[in-house]
Amino acid sequence: MHGLSSEKKVYIVYMGEKHKSGRVSTQSMHHSMLQGILGSVDAAKESMVYSYRKSFNGFAATLTEEEVAKISEMEEVVSVFPNRRLELQTTRSWDFMGFGTFGGLTPSFDGRNVVIGVIDSGIWPESESFDDKGLGPPPTKWKGICQSGYDFTCNNKIIGARYYQSNNYNNDVKIKSVRDDTGHGTHTASIAAGREVVGASYYGLAKGVARGGAPDARIAVYKVCWNNNCYDADALAAFDDAIADGVDILSISLGGNENTYYLDDPIAIGSFHAMKKGILTIAAAGNSGPNRGSLLNLSPWLVTVAASSTDRKIVSRLVLGNGDVVMANAINTYNANNKSHPLIWGGDAANFSAGYTPEDSSLCNFEALNLNKVKGSIVVCEDSSTNSLVLKAGGVGVISPNLPDENFAMPYPFPTARINDADFSRVLDYIKSSVNPKATIMFSETIEDLQAPYIASFSSRGPNLISPDILKPDLSAPGLNILAAWSPVAPHIQSEFKEFQDTSRVDYNVLSGTSMSCPHVVGAAAYVKATHPSWSPAAIKSALMTTAYPMDPQKHKYYENEFAYGSGHLNPVSAVDPGLVFNASEADYIDFLCKQGYETTTLRQIANDNNVCKSSKPGRAWDLNYPSFSLAIEEGHKIKGKFIRTVTNVGAAKSTYKAIIDVPNFLKVRVKPPTLAFSVVGEEKSFTVEVTGPKISQVPIISGSITWKHGVHNVRTPLVVYTVLSFTPPHM
Repeated sequence: MHGLSSEKKVYIVYMGEKHKSGRVSTQSMHHSMLQGILGSVDAAKESMVYSYRKSFNGFAATLTEEEVAKISEMEEVVSVFPNRRLELQTTRSWDFMGFGTFGGLTPSFDGRNVVIGVIDSGIWPESESFDDKGLGPPPTKWKGICQSGYDFTCNNKIIGARYYQSNNYNNDVKIKSVRDDTGHGTHTASIAAGREVVGASYYGLAKGVARGGAPDARIAVYKVCWNNNCYDADALAAFDDAIADGVDILSISLGGNENTYYLDDPIAIGSFHAMKKGILTIAAAGNSGPNRGSLLNLSPWLVTVAASSTDRKIVSRLVLGNGDVVMANAINTYNANNKSHPLIWGGDAANFSAGYTPEDSSLCNFEALNLNKVKGSIVVCEDSSTNSLVLKAGGVGVISPNLPDENFAMPYPFPTARINDADFSRVLDYIKSSVNPKATIMFSETIEDLQAPYIASFSSRGPNLISPDILKPDLSAPGLNILAAWSPVAPHIQSEFKEFQDTSRVDYNVLSGTSMSCPHVVGAAAYVKATHPSWSPAAIKSALMTTAYPMDPQKHKYYENEFAYGSGHLNPVSAVDPGLVFNASEADYIDFLCKQGYETTTLRQIANDNNVCKSSKPGRAWDLNYPSFSLAIEEGHKIKGKFIRTVTNVGAAKSTYKAIIDVPNFLKVRVKPPTLAFSVVGEEKSFTVEVTGPKISQVPIISGSITWKHGVHNVRTPLVVYTVLSFTPPHM
């Protein structure tokens, strides 16, 4: 195998459904496979990292490229892929969504039997958000364990805890236990299921009652991230355990590479096997927006969540010496006395002796700055990425430009004001016109945001580049400036210079990201699960999507409509009573994968069934029973598509739903039949949607919707049409 690297790395070998012979023989089979490749029992034992045997079949092992090539040729192997790095991707948010002060689950909807599995960076069990007062013992279905270490203990709130360490990068961690020293896992878990905590705040900001969507639900923690390092092999091991442990909902605010095919993606693989066991996985859409096609976690069997705002903003006022006030986008917890300081433009502090020009120093790179001029001053920098360099140079504050449409605030290691271009010009004009320019960066404050909700600028956008017939993301939830629990040993303000790292401790922190929006949907899903314990993952997902409310595309420059927010904004109260649901089973998703071009032999291993792939010919996914409609049209072709859907009545026994079509005039949409009459709960009815229109070219997105209406129920499904250069099933 000339040209293959002899360096050993961790690879994941995925083999589909759990081996029929049982857990022990499955592990033995994995060792036997490795022994056959590596030549000895000892080599196989040394190579093995994980044996996935509880909920699906596979293993992770250290292998060379040549060994990977050999093992890939084995008949029982579905896919082999490297152990890639995954990225980590409240007081006001639940009130903003109309989820009242009862905190999610009302007394008639007991959430104590719902177990939420959180795959993240661990948890801080002593946080008040995870108090177990009033909760009885864990539900009898629970089969998990509580790994101890560093005084970590579980209670009747945190009922399970496991941690995973597959790479050498974990050897230098300070806390080798489920205890969270990063903060991220504690934050996401409390958003989903934290208990009510009165008076929570971040240095007095965002003060209120902190709570999760399902405060009585149980939490099971699966720590796969250490020092912000998370890897595929650990995440897949967490899925393997969580499914066997008995969780009901899985939350994973992680994501790997964009547009990774389903059977090479551990989150897609793990969530597929979770779905088979009745477990819904909810995942973050990613933080690479507003770039098009930047979405993560595209599998149709999981929920992909975008991030949007609430009606509360955190701002800092920048007061100039002439009395002008500029609203800045930053979380500033310094300068509590609101003291003013000299104000200087970085270009006026050039380090000429080192050969730098004003153009260089305007960017505020450390070497380009004249330290004598910068010391004790607030510095205006034309590059927003160099803030900490000013601190290193002796500055006491930074004013820098906000990125276009950047709508989230961040804490910085010293007073910082991020301002828009127009205000930036105002500040420079003031400096030029003043003999002794001064400024004050005020302590931050919270204000009402009347424009909410709108999509966060960082939230990843569609279209779905793997499966254009599946609209992603699925919906949006609050992910901007979210206050939630924090690990007191984790830094809450990041700085690349250790000497300027803020070492103060906080119990609650404000973060932004699709990592924060994901657990909001988790909390709402737990609410639906508690109300309807027998509903399938697809039914719960459908309820969340069809009750979401449409968002206003005019509120954000980079919105791109449904490519940004999917079905719309989460509406947890309505989700518990959706009227109709779009159900789907394992067989439906296998048929979908058939149409994506996967081989029948491969899918038989995944389904553990010889009766897969009705047709050997790949095709469009228009008949997957998905609660949205996506029609990708080849460039220059006429609009034409036909979708088949089936809805199940979960509302009033006797009810008649009428289809309401809302599309642009040039788009012709026919729904057959236009009415659906039900006589009993659980009855199913099918309908078709035919979409036709003229030839289209270079169209970013055409938005519409179909809503089935009966009384208070409005079962809304978005319909989008857009152009692609060509359409070929992705896995061909």
